[in-house]
Amino acid sequence: MDAHQAYLAVSEEVKKHIAGKKDTIELLFITMVANGHALLEGVPGVAKTTMTKTLAETIQGDFKRIQGTSDLQTKDIVGYVSEDPSGNLKFNKGPIFTNILLIDELNRSSPKTMSGLLETLEERQVTVGGEDIRLPSPFTAFATQNPLKIEGTEPLPKVLSDRFLLKIDVDYPSMEEEQEMLRIKEREENVEAKKVISTNDILSMQQAAKGIVMPDNVVQYITKIVGATRKEIHTTMGASPRADISFMQAAKAKALIEDRKEVSIDDIKFLARPVLSHRIAVRSTGGIGVNGIIDGIIASVK
Repeated sequence: MDAHQAYLAVSEEVKKHIAGKKDTIELLFITMVANGHALLEGVPGVAKTTMTKTLAETIQGDFKRIQGTSDLQTKDIVGYVSEDPSGNLKFNKGPIFTNILLIDELNRSSPKTMSGLLETLEERQVTVGGEDIRLPSPFTAFATQNPLKIEGTEPLPKVLSDRFLLKIDVDYPSMEEEQEMLRIKEREENVEAKKVISTNDILSMQQAAKGIVMPDNVVQYITKIVGATRKEIHTTMGASPRADISFMQAAKAKALIEDRKEVSIDDIKFLARPVLSHRIAVRSTGGIGVNGIIDGIIASVK
């Protein structure tokens, strides 16, 4: 099964359990194929957990969930060392040893815990007693964060959120989607999704994505957009060079699952908000949201 067929199979299976959210499902799949991690932002109850769990089921992957709380410690995520009755030290693996990890409400955790977690996500290994223990492959982490001003939450520092490949906004469903959601719940209460591809298929797609061509005009377009975020009068901080890399990785994955050999300008436009929205700091007196700034840049850069 090629990447395009694999994506269609996964998408169709996820849709049996989730109403609507076509673009969200595509961005989740892109994140996996690009071998990255993503932030999911939305109010509680908009199916963020259900989507990620269902996605794990369709690829025959292990899934684990962590609840972000103020007293969550790094050891609760990566694991800890204990001593058995014979006096031997044993490493007890934490929930991070999985294929798909969901960190729910990451922005309720302490900055120290967030920092330790994201360092592990980037390095994809845990160091215990001087020994490096690799995380499983494939490994993708999805971290949810509530919108700001919800009780008990704090904004993720930009230096930490920058580590995520994409930020995916999960909005309220439309009335039609909400009605379909009720029908899905009525038909299939607690029914697992079918396993349509394997984790090895994801690994193969990750390798194949590296061979997708990036034309010169697309490279120039990416750098113009990222550069424009640093000159925008409504921002106090533009996107870092990591944004350029995220555009490249995500766009290659998108082209692959759409059965194309090279990245297009339209791919970059589609990915602009997910790639840039968590990397830009907006002036509080600007009177314009981060997505408005990004849309303005896309409209002005030729």
